[in-house]
Amino acid sequence: MPGSVQGEPAYVLHRRPYRETSLLVDLFSLNGGRLTVVAKGANSSRSPLKAQLQPFQPVLVDWQGRSELKTLVQVEVRQADALKGTVNLYSGLYINELLQRVLPAGDAHPHLFAAYIHTLAELSLSVDVEPVLRRFEVAFAEALGYGFDWGKATDTGADVDPAGVYCYEPEQGIVLAPAPTVRLRGLSGATLLQLAGGDYESPDARRMAKRVMRVLVDYLLQGKPLHSRSLFLKG
Repeated sequence: MPGSVQGEPAYVLHRRPYRETSLLVDLFSLNGGRLTVVAKGANSSRSPLKAQLQPFQPVLVDWQGRSELKTLVQVEVRQADALKGTVNLYSGLYINELLQRVLPAGDAHPHLFAAYIHTLAELSLSVDVEPVLRRFEVAFAEALGYGFDWGKATDTGADVDPAGVYCYEPEQGIVLAPAPTVRLRGLSGATLLQLAGGDYESPDARRMAKRVMRVLVDYLLQGKPLHSRSLFLKG
């Protein structure tokens, strides 16, 4: 990553106090991927950045530095989609935490960046967040190299049979003849084909997609908890 960047499109994922008056801000940027910048003086009551550098905020940023921790030089705040409603807000915090905790720092993912923008726009309008989250998780899996075809068994190379029963393993995808350590079994071929056709709304499809993506996310987290999940439980 270059030592100095100007006018980079980015979104604020998370922020936390740093030293006496500064903030550490986790960003997801178009060309720089996930990165952390020091916003000097931004935690001061006199700084407008204290109110502006909030999660989901789109910005154009200048930063400098060759180490993993960059220094924020300038920021231009852009118009943001408001996430109205508790579930929509918690859903946004969930995808932010996924990016912050799992996405490797410094790797550009322009397709995932576009998916993130689209997901925030949908969350700002949708009353049914689950299909929105599942589609983002699919894009997230593809960006990390764990994408798979709902309609094909990787161990046989054959299309999924609607009458068949399948399994899911994060490193393989959909399989017909699983190893003893496979993480998820009993997946209906007919429902897998619904998902392959883009159906994340029907009851069976949404249940299966949630089960599969939960297994994948837990695998990527390597057993570490997601704090945003506890918000749904409390809500």
